[in-house]
Amino acid sequence: MTDVDSVDFFTDNELLRDPYPYFAALRGECPLRREKHHDVVMVTGYEEAVTIYNDTERFSSCNSVTGPFPGFPVPLEGDDISELIAAHRDELPLSDQLPTFDPPVHADHRALLARMITPKRLAENEEFMWRLADRQYDEVLRDGRVEFNGEFAQAFAMLVIADLLGVPEEDHAEFRNALLSGSMIGSSDGGSMEHSPLDYLYGKFSEYISDRRETPRGDVLSGIAAATFPDGTVPEVMDAVRVAANLFAAGQETTVRLLSSAVMILAEDPELQARVRADRSLIPGLVEETLRYESPVRGDFRLAKVPVTVGGVELAAGTTVMLVNAALNRDPRKFEDPDTFDIERKNARAHVAFGRGVHACPGAPLARAEAVVSLNRLLDRTSEIWIDEDKHGPAGNRDYRYIPTFILRGLTRLFIRFTPAETAE
Repeated sequence: MTDVDSVDFFTDNELLRDPYPYFAALRGECPLRREKHHDVVMVTGYEEAVTIYNDTERFSSCNSVTGPFPGFPVPLEGDDISELIAAHRDELPLSDQLPTFDPPVHADHRALLARMITPKRLAENEEFMWRLADRQYDEVLRDGRVEFNGEFAQAFAMLVIADLLGVPEEDHAEFRNALLSGSMIGSSDGGSMEHSPLDYLYGKFSEYISDRRETPRGDVLSGIAAATFPDGTVPEVMDAVRVAANLFAAGQETTVRLLSSAVMILAEDPELQARVRADRSLIPGLVEETLRYESPVRGDFRLAKVPVTVGGVELAAGTTVMLVNAALNRDPRKFEDPDTFDIERKNARAHVAFGRGVHACPGAPLARAEAVVSLNRLLDRTSEIWIDEDKHGPAGNRDYRYIPTFILRGLTRLFIRFTPAETAE
């Protein structure tokens, strides 16, 4: 790619299939390079992005999930826009979500989440994952072919978080019907976005938390309802609701894309698949390299509060920067031969697929565990998996469709075929 300015990264669907030459071209010109269509500085250099991730004094997260759309409510003028951000941040879409909070508010709500989701609860949840994976595969691995995203991954990711947060099992079917009919992540094509697309979750968790505060039952939801801020104060019901709902919503889409990317990679590479089948200890490394190679979150955004220089590039107050995780994880200065998938890459876990700094994804351990469980059980149930050529075309000329958003990276659907383990010769 020779002319990066001819491409609008935020709206050009031609980049969905393979954005990596575009990222490499940007990085080749400068690790911080302004794109002309929406006046966003694209950060494609690993070290430069980590610097910004860790700098909460000079960069705000108020626009972390919206980027340049729909724009800030008022003109951002002056050399310190901190007061403008404080006065108008609640007018931005998704402003009530944890990723958009800045310290010290962010620290309080992140600590509230830690009090809700304890190590003991995570361990119990992982036990549930193994049972759930068996149950889900019982349902879908029947006729030698499966659409992995819709038939397994979406329901699996949703029900794992439902269990983690203590949603009563009798409500699981309702959650599936309400939440699997469409994405909770808004279309990111530059059009309008709802202020809060999480109304259903807000309603349900408001009911749960209010009920448990009035009548504790000794269950997980009662623990969530009783969680306090670090100073011991009791959060408003809606504060607790937002933290729980954010974890519920944010973890599903990204986990589905991680799972399907890993399965696609295995189905496309019989030699790699055979290695992993023979040595399951390779699965955690496979998961980390998948996160690096096909980052489920394409990027994150920050807004410069004051003039700041990063990587020798001066950024004015009011500059929107995109930390392009998908590009950072292929920066050759950090990852040798970055366009090669290497299951034994020594520094794969240095990826920034989960972000970095105070906003690093709190659901990272959960996503990793879901991937390890799902892949192990899939390999247990099959002796071979491969891409369904009736749906995706022949090797070398695949027809894969990617979700049309600049926020996430992943397949809309993944059709695979398989030989059941019990019928293998």
